[in-house]
Amino acid sequence: MAAKKILVVFGATGVQGGSVVKAVLGDAKMRESWTVRGVTRDVSKPSAKKLELLGAETVAADLNNTSTLKGAMNDAYAVFAVTNYWESRSANVEMTQGKAMADAAKEAGVQHFVWSSLPEVKEHSKGVLEHVEHFDSKAHIEQYIRKSGLPASFFMPGFYMSNIPGGMFRQAPPNNDWTFALPIPGSTPIPLLNTADDTGKFVKGILNNREKTLGKRIYGATDYYTIDKIVQEFKEQYPEAGKTAKSVELPHDVFKGIMMKTGAPEKSAEELLQNMRLMNEFGYYFGASLDESHSIVSDKLTTWKEFMQMAPAFAELK
Repeated sequence: MAAKKILVVFGATGVQGGSVVKAVLGDAKMRESWTVRGVTRDVSKPSAKKLELLGAETVAADLNNTSTLKGAMNDAYAVFAVTNYWESRSANVEMTQGKAMADAAKEAGVQHFVWSSLPEVKEHSKGVLEHVEHFDSKAHIEQYIRKSGLPASFFMPGFYMSNIPGGMFRQAPPNNDWTFALPIPGSTPIPLLNTADDTGKFVKGILNNREKTLGKRIYGATDYYTIDKIVQEFKEQYPEAGKTAKSVELPHDVFKGIMMKTGAPEKSAEELLQNMRLMNEFGYYFGASLDESHSIVSDKLTTWKEFMQMAPAFAELK
């Protein structure tokens, strides 16, 4: 019997990486041909122990210490690589981490590198939106990977559904009406992703369709939902709470002020504002269709209605 292929998952205790580990190890057919090595900074923490219970091997590595990366990828066939811009709020730090993972993967002879990427905003918006750093830094890493010759696919996660219940869509004074308040019109399309459950479904599809997906971008979203549709489906799901539910288009300076009140520096508040403007003015994926990306996914993706029913912030609603 052929030896199983090793999939190395960075950020294995995080939302995206954890989803990949669960999806692969939760699929009996994939378990026949794959083993999973989860990479985390601390293998002794409870979240790492949970991965071991699922059947993953766990190894310690630090994205800021390049000497630890090669050992983590030893004998690996495939790698899922992800970074967290918001930990450092630095494009340079993120790009250094991403390039280091790519270099180590190439040196280790990895056959399929799956990079969690995002579109390049400054260039595609012709400089109109020049401060969406957490998109552009990932896009620059993607460009580096493409030039390196490393066999790679690019997973592009959509807008996290988890940002909405109790966060962007919450009860607002003075009447405690459920209000979805963003600095863009209600007709704006947003590609929604249940990141914790569905990232792994897309990555499984990428791994199972290597030849089809090499060099390709796979757009990770269930569908494009307008803000108005998100609110409308909330009203249908929760008729009582939804009676006065509404969307509100905030002035740009008001949105930035709210972000800064929650602790975001002015630079990050402007970045988040431009991130929202991107969806309205150019499109999160610059108008790309989701059809080809869906064609490689064999598992059902989570709809907004289904996600609402699992959301703790909506648990008591009627």
